[in-house]
Parts: sequence; structure tokens; C-alpha cells
Amino acid sequence: MEGFFTKKETQSYSIVNGKIHTCGTCGLYTRVNTPKMKPYGNFRKRIMNIGEVPGEIEDKVGKPWQGQAGQLLQKTYQKLGIDLFEDCININAVNCRTVTSSGKSRPPTGTEITCCRASLMRFIKQYKPHTIILFGYVAVQAVIAHRWQKDLGGFNKWRGWNIPDDDIHAWVCPVFHPKYVLHHDTPEIMKIWENDLRQAIGTNNIPLPTYTEPEICIIDDLTFLDTIKSGRVSIDYETTGLKPYQFSKNHRIVAMSVSPNENIAYSFLLPEKRKYLRPIKRLLMNKGVQKMAHNMKFEDVWSRVYLESPVRNWYWDSMLAAHILDNRSGITGLKFQTYVNFGVVDYSSEINRYLTAINKKDGNSINSIDELLTTKQGVKKLLTYVGLDTIYQYRLALKQIKQITELENDSNN
Repeated sequence: MEGFFTKKETQSYSIVNGKIHTCGTCGLYTRVNTPKMKPYGNFRKRIMNIGEVPGEIEDKVGKPWQGQAGQLLQKTYQKLGIDLFEDCININAVNCRTVTSSGKSRPPTGTEITCCRASLMRFIKQYKPHTIILFGYVAVQAVIAHRWQKDLGGFNKWRGWNIPDDDIHAWVCPVFHPKYVLHHDTPEIMKIWENDLRQAIGTNNIPLPTYTEPEICIIDDLTFLDTIKSGRVSIDYETTGLKPYQFSKNHRIVAMSVSPNENIAYSFLLPEKRKYLRPIKRLLMNKGVQKMAHNMKFEDVWSRVYLESPVRNWYWDSMLAAHILDNRSGITGLKFQTYVNFGVVDYSSEINRYLTAINKKDGNSINSIDELLTTKQGVKKLLTYVGLDTIYQYRLALKQIKQITELENDSNN
């Protein structure tokens, strides 16, 4: 029900967008030697390995990781102090071998991945692994895609992250599939794979991080901002478009949030009368307050053009810092960074469509944000969303500051 339950809360693993996806829908189990292959391993160290799909040898033997790829994984794990079958539980994203009409192995389809997902998620819930290692893109699709609600992108943006997944309550660690390593057979790929595996295995001794539940305070009296005299704040605007210059399109700042620490946000709609904007301007121009944002250029331009106020003492841009720490493409967005760092997979899907340009051909076209202002529920969703943005920006900045400081110290030693 829109507005009472989120899509994420009501979405079934086996009934997706109104379509039933089951073993009967898929039918693979009727054409293989080992239908619905079961998890295998003694699971002593609470590590779950999720591969992509059984190969020909695995289908005949009835156990995962029996071919060349499995032999490489066993050997590499042994080098890292892990016994593949004693220390781990092993399963695939799709539990039946997928073959072409001529009997050759092929990658699973999106529908086949979806049909097997309910079974996979049941196994995760049953075994309660501390660390889940996703081998290859199909495994990422099976465990993450249905919850991500955005473009999943390519595998390279996911590889190497150790994600403290808040839904699954486990570290989720995507790495290359061993067959990819075998196919490329270069020292560089092998080194990356071993390093990713070593770091993934290392999470098995690290408790999942815990965070205070974000507190969003929706305010009307902006004089509260005058009480912020020093320290750091995270700020974020929600606007009618990307750039403020085309006033003929009625572009404006609709909502703003300010977080004076990593656990609380003060969110509000911008007043229509400009005289009531003065507390915002005083905060922006206060040199004693360090300002943080995710892509500060956005807030800086809107502040100068729409609020007619410069921002003094910009301190941290968490988008720029994300690029410095890891220069892969597609990884610097706040939603991606929030998931891979804090395990929060989705807090924006109900809002995204209102923030998207109506005219797809015009990047600065006006969006549908004003539709949210027509109901109290819509306003609350908007202000909660912008508040979560500033809290996660703040948390991300603190983590990045620590990471970069440690890197600087290491380079000086």
C-alpha cells in the first residue's frame, strides 16, 4: 500500500512485480542430473560462498566447486588458511545447471536468477552466515539487485567492497569468480583476487558495525539555526532541478537539512518569503562552522545563485573524497557509498521519481518534487529523505577523514 508500507517491505522474493517466480516457472530442475542442488560444507567459520551456477562436473557429482574453478578456489583458500568445505557452506545463485539446447553450459537468465532467489534467501536466513562471499556478477544480482532499486551497473564497481549489509546481517563481499581468474590468467588479476579474498575472509573476525538510529527533526522555526555557532555541519538541498540559473522554469530550493552531528538532522521546507531565509544565510556565512556536503559544488552554486549567499568555510566534500579513495567509475554517489560503507541498501526509492527531470532530453528540466508538497505525508517523506542524506553524509565524512588520515600516516612512516 503506497504510503503505509514501502515497496521493499511488501515485495516478495517469489512474487516480483505481480509475477510468480518459482522452480515450476523456471523448469531447469527437470533437465539436470542434480536438481535444486543443496548447500554443501560444514560451515565451521560461518562463511557462505555463493557461486553463480553449477557446471557440468558439479551437476554430475552433486556438489559445488568440483571443476577447475573449484580447484583454484580450494587452493587459494588453503593458502589463506581456509578449508573450502570444512570452514564454509557453499551454494550457487542458481541451484540447477543452465544449458543451451545443444547441452553446453550457459549463463543463467535474469528470470532464472529471480526464480532461485527465494530459495537462496531462505538458506541465508537458515544458516545466518557472518560473512557472505559473492563470486561473480550473477551472485551480486541474486543477493543485491532486487533490493538495490537502482541501476546495478557493472561488476567492477562492486568487486572488492566488504559491505556490512543491514538487511542480511552479514558482511557481503563481492569478488571475482575463479573461472574469471582462470580465463584471464594474469598475475595482476590473481593478485587482486587474492587480496579481495583475504580482506573478505578478514571480516569473519570483525563484528558488524552498529549505528544509532537516525533522528529526523522536522522544524518550522529556522531561528534554531542561529544556535549553531561552531563545529561541523552536513548540509543538503532538494531542488526543482540540477542548476538554479533558469528562473523561467521556476527553479528553486524546496527543502534543506542540516546535521550538526552524525545521528540527527533538522529538516525544513524553505520559506516562500525571502526575509525568513536569514537564519540559513547566517549559518552559511558563519566562518566558525565547517560545512560538509556530498558534491559541495551543487550546494555552493545554489547558495550563491538562489540564496544570494556565499558559503564560508567549506570543509569536506564526501563525493570528492570517495573518488580519491577509490577512482573506479560509478561508485561515488551517496546512495552507493551509504550501502557499501553502512549497509543501508535503500532509503530513496519512494522519492527518486519525484527528483527526476520530467523532460529526459533536458538535463535541467523541472522535476516533480512539488507533487510531494500537496500532502502532509509527501512533505514528511521529502524531509525525512533529505535528513537521511545529511546524516549519511556526516557519517561518511567521518569515516573518510579517518581513512585518509591513516593513509597519510602510513605514507609518512
